[in-house]
Formats: sequence, structure tokens, C-alpha cells
Amino acid sequence: MTHFSWTLFMAAVVATSITISPIVRAADDDDGDRGANRYVVTNLTSDVSGTAPNTDTVLQNAWGVAFTPGASPFWIADNATGCSTLYDGAGVPQPATPLQVKLPLPGGTVPATACKHNDPNNPSDPTPATPTGLVWNPTSSFLVPGTTKPATFIWDTEDGTISAWTGGLTPADQAVLAVDNNSSGAVYKGLVFGTNVHGVFLYATNFHAGTIDVFAPNGMTNYRAATASEVEGSFTDPKIPAGFAPFGIQNINGDLFVTYAKQNAEQHDDVAGPGNGFVNVFDTNGHLLRRFASRGPLNSPWGVARASFAFGRFSGDILIGNFGNGQINAFDSDGKHLGTLKDDKGKPIVIPGLWTVTLGGGKNSSSDTLYFTAGPNDETDGLFGTVTPASP
Repeated sequence: MTHFSWTLFMAAVVATSITISPIVRAADDDDGDRGANRYVVTNLTSDVSGTAPNTDTVLQNAWGVAFTPGASPFWIADNATGCSTLYDGAGVPQPATPLQVKLPLPGGTVPATACKHNDPNNPSDPTPATPTGLVWNPTSSFLVPGTTKPATFIWDTEDGTISAWTGGLTPADQAVLAVDNNSSGAVYKGLVFGTNVHGVFLYATNFHAGTIDVFAPNGMTNYRAATASEVEGSFTDPKIPAGFAPFGIQNINGDLFVTYAKQNAEQHDDVAGPGNGFVNVFDTNGHLLRRFASRGPLNSPWGVARASFAFGRFSGDILIGNFGNGQINAFDSDGKHLGTLKDDKGKPIVIPGLWTVTLGGGKNSSSDTLYFTAGPNDETDGLFGTVTPASP
């Protein structure tokens, strides 16, 4: 993905020192019952030496994140290198001899450029795959195509593909193509797993078409499109303005939170800007349940997570990360905006190129810690890190 509107790394807007009203300040800054709005960003891993304690040159435009309930490493989709790399909760590459899984291009070939550093001044040729969303597969239904092995991890890409991987494949470090919608112009930006009474499904945001594409398992062959009887709704909202399309997607307690961003002329990338965003909540049948958030602080929102109940001021609230300006906004369960996360000096936290926000659960991590991925410097670099409440 190429994005031409990015803020300077860790820049921030200075918070006003004038108290407008006690109500506004309690909502956004300090609250005697819930604590101060103060958080700390800690970089763990980057492709840029000196940016974080750990350096991995393949971690470029770090995007989707997944891990197994058994505390596997964090698997991260590296959009700029056609790769998935693994880290523990401290950002150390995993395992001792780090595993790097290569993603196939449309047609199924894996280029020699996959999992190699991509110099923006001398771009890789051929361009590697462009993974975005990444999920752990909790079922035995979605197989790695051509095998009887259930997939462990599944990716979608801006190339319009979905690929699957598990241990014991040959080659061991290559995922296998499971969906190829490149010829139809699909551009997948996000991916989640979900279930309804009819079965298990994958839900992919097709930014080009402005749709949620839903896929079902299909034995040992490529995954198939879900039928209208399996997923009855259409994942549509007539009140979303033309030119906005599904961007990110997250399953929170069985509800699908779908973020919307403004499309560029090619309908491939987002157009960042204040108020350029919406968030809807759908059920896994594709029925619109409610509008969660509209415009306001949203700016090409992508990442969504529910904070832990040990996350300071915004414990238990819904956190929505803006790719457009790198800020994280907190909302209550009804969609009321509670504030923008701030650093220990009271300035809004800014993580340029922010993608995933997720609670810990991977190896050597805490489920109370918020982890993030990002693609700073116009998505040419990558960052994996944490956001935690500041010490009182």
C-alpha cells in the first residue's frame, strides 16, 4: 500500500492549557474515579536500527497481528516484504532461529524477493505479496489447500488473495494460496474469523469494491464464497457516504466492528483527513446492528480493540486507532467518544502509520498490555510496540 499523507514520527498536537469546562476535562483528561489520561509508548522492534531494542530489517509496514491461545509468538504481517515474522512480547524474533513465512503472489508463486528488506529507493523486483489482515484459525474446517492439514494462520492481501499456512508443509516457510480474486480487482485490507448458525467463515474487507467478502471452507480445495443462505445480510449501510469503503475489521465478542475510510481515485488506498472515517457494527450474518462512530476524531481508522480492565483511564473501553494521523481514540460501549490517548506530558499520542491495536496474548506478553503495529515513513518502515498506562 502507498499512502501519501503521513505525520512526522511521534509528532503531537500540543494540548490546550485552558479548561473549557469540568465536563469536557473529565471526559478527555483526568477523572478522579478512573485516573489520568496518561500513557507510555514503548518501541519493541523496528527495521530501523536504533529505533527499538530489537532490529529486524524484514519488519516493514507491519500490519496484521495474530497468535494462538497457547501463547505462540506474535505473528505479524509485513506488508512491504511479502512476509510474516514472529516475535515474543518483548519484540525478540522467534524462535531462536527466526521463522519467516513467505506469502504467494496471485497465481500462487512465491517470489525470491519475499522476506527480504525492500529498499524504497531501489524497490524489490518483482514486488512481493502485500499481506494486511492476519488471523489464527481455531477450526479444523479451513485446510491448507492441497493438504488435509488445518491451517494455523491465514492472511489476506492488497493483491486480492488469501493464503494459509501450518507447520509441516513443503517448503516449510511458504504459505499456500487459498483465494485468488486479483483478476476482479479485489484489494483486501483486513481479515477476521467468525461463526454463525450456518458455519465458520472468513470476512475480508474489499476496499476497492467497497464490500465485505465472506469465505467458507471447501475441503482440500481453495476456499469458496459464502452463499446467501449462509450469510444472509449484505454488510451494507446506505447512510455511509459514497466514496467511503470498508477498511479494517475486528471481531469483538461476536460482533464485527467495521471501519470505513475514504477511497482515493484508484479505490486502492485511503485519503487521510480529519473526520474521514466511520465505524459500524454488524452481526456475522451481515446485518447492520448499529452505527458506532462517525467522523469527529476518526481519520482513516483501521485498528479496533477492547482495552483490558487494567488499562488506566480507558479500562474496558473500545479503542480505535487512526491510520491517518496515528492517534488512538477511546469510546464507551455505546460509541460515545471519551478522549484521545495522551502521553505523560498531556499531548496526544501519535504513532505514524498505525495499524493493529491488540491486547497481549502472545509469548511472554501480558493480556493487560496494548500492542500495536505501524508502518511509519510512508509505510516503508515497520514498528512493533506497546502502549501502557503511565505510572502515577
